[in-house]
Amino acid sequence: MYRCTLGMPILVKLYGKLREKVEEFDLEEGLPVSFNIEHSSVHFVYDILEKFRIQLSELSHIFVNGSYCDVSKEVTDGDRVGLFPKNMALLFVEILPQFR
Repeated sequence: MYRCTLGMPILVKLYGKLREKVEEFDLEEGLPVSFNIEHSSVHFVYDILEKFRIQLSELSHIFVNGSYCDVSKEVTDGDRVGLFPKNMALLFVEILPQFR
């Protein structure tokens, strides 16, 4: 299992078919696989993909701390990363607050 001993871990959630990339977990129907990894082993979302052998062609959406991003997004202690596969693609539109 991936755990952090120093600092705050990065929480990673794999959804859909991506859950199969982490063999240590029993897959419960419909639930994402959630685990912590050490920040020292990753610096960008791309590093997480490399670590778990996830191809860019397998992804539809990436979220870090609830914000839509791409693989070049830097991740730091305490971040939450959600990775969604192609078969779970959705239409995503970020609505920004309007200031008057």
